[in-house]
Amino acid sequence: MSAVPSSSQSAMPSDRPSQSQPAATIRANQDSEEFDAIIIGSGIGGLVTATQLAAKGANVLVLERYVIPGGSAGYFERQGYRFDVGASMIFGFGTQGTTNLLTRALDAVNMSLETLPDPVQIHYHLPDQLELKVHRDYEKFLQELIAHFPHEAQGIRQFYDECWKVFNCLNAIELLSLEEPRYLMRVFFQNPLACLGLVKYLPQNVGDLARRYISDPALLKFIDIECYCWSVVPATLTPMINAGMVFSDRHYGGINYPKGGVGQIAQKLVEGLEKAEGQIRYRARVTEVLLEQGKAIGVKLATGEALYAKRIISNATRWDTFEKLIDKEQMPRSEQKWQQRYQKSPSFFSLHLGVKAEVLPPGTECHHIVLEDWNRMEDSCGTIFVSIPTLLDPDLAPAGHHIIHTFTPSWMEEWQGLAPKDYEAKKEVTAAQIVDRLEAIFPRLSAGLDYQEAGTPRTHRRFLGRDDGTYGPIPSRKLMGLLGMPFNRTSIPGLYCVGDSTFPGQGLNAVAFSGFACAHRVAVDLGL
Repeated sequence: MSAVPSSSQSAMPSDRPSQSQPAATIRANQDSEEFDAIIIGSGIGGLVTATQLAAKGANVLVLERYVIPGGSAGYFERQGYRFDVGASMIFGFGTQGTTNLLTRALDAVNMSLETLPDPVQIHYHLPDQLELKVHRDYEKFLQELIAHFPHEAQGIRQFYDECWKVFNCLNAIELLSLEEPRYLMRVFFQNPLACLGLVKYLPQNVGDLARRYISDPALLKFIDIECYCWSVVPATLTPMINAGMVFSDRHYGGINYPKGGVGQIAQKLVEGLEKAEGQIRYRARVTEVLLEQGKAIGVKLATGEALYAKRIISNATRWDTFEKLIDKEQMPRSEQKWQQRYQKSPSFFSLHLGVKAEVLPPGTECHHIVLEDWNRMEDSCGTIFVSIPTLLDPDLAPAGHHIIHTFTPSWMEEWQGLAPKDYEAKKEVTAAQIVDRLEAIFPRLSAGLDYQEAGTPRTHRRFLGRDDGTYGPIPSRKLMGLLGMPFNRTSIPGLYCVGDSTFPGQGLNAVAFSGFACAHRVAVDLGL
């Protein structure tokens, strides 16, 4: 979490045309060019939208409040270490099928990235001494899981094979906007069985399907954490469509880490955007979406500058979009209903460590999950996630050293209202507790520490511009699969949303999917 401050300054009230201001007054201030599309935020969803539109010839402007692109997929550098802001478990860099969305997004603007394959998605360290690796080789993974639960051999294979059915449906069709009728008709006639298969799984959740085949409570807990590690909810609340993608693509396209760090994805997308004559502006914090007769026509920056476009696309969370960028009193009824179905997930306490190489035992894998008590899986600081990207790309750290990025769910309320001294003390205590727990798998961790920096939900809110630092929306109750997730268009004409607050949800490849869908819908609406 870089400490570079934003240079944006608030506009004086007299300079700020409110959303209730007459349209003529707003238009009178318009003296700059009108873009085809303005994208608020340069997270991966926003950048994919921007690059796809620019590749189609649209006049695109991306506005980023920070000094580099990427959001949660950004990076920062300290004392020779290049740290990823978020996790380093990256899907979407495969070379076959249609689910390799990051590969396709870069290719659309004539860009590419060297990637490094990871032979193991996750090494689990779970209660009751359940040690298990999810190998890229599908059969090897199944055999290792069956060795722990031999009485569930048939159910294990049936469940994960069912996930492959979902993935094969997704991987057979071009993934674009489900809001565009002509696209839906085309893909249906091209792949009717795949489309019908997806319709079947759209209302289903993982937990319900798992229980058709599996009865062992411990194995069902394992399915829960298989979902929780990317959806931050258990299997009963995780859509089957998402699980089919994750549980299968790790064996199909695989986990592939970008050479130079996760931040390279956003950097390359920006390079491609600019080559396609799109624009990006940094330190450009949007404070308001301008409306004219109920339609989105532009944005207002913290500096007081107004910019206008035919379409406005928000890569902010829906809470930031409809409670901050738009007057909360003007929130559409559809958004109010959505907020009744979904709630903000927790944020994270992140610990970025530089360690001596001898800390890691021989054969250490890149990604780990540590949990000592099943009852604490969803608790604050319950499940610990670990990424060690230097096992794949040693150039991210000084010679003889590694990066250990570890993070655990944490709620904003735990960090609010603290005096600066108490805030720093709480950070130190929480970091020490995590290091102590990690020594169960890295016994010499404390002695090998070379660098340490902690981030809290307040850090995520400050630098990523996400309400309460949230990871994204999670169901507030059991829903029918993905049927409750909104698409890209909103009830406000001219305003679209993209990213993890839209179909299909969280995860880098999921927000890339959202970006492809949003760009397709906007391009059709613009007549491109």
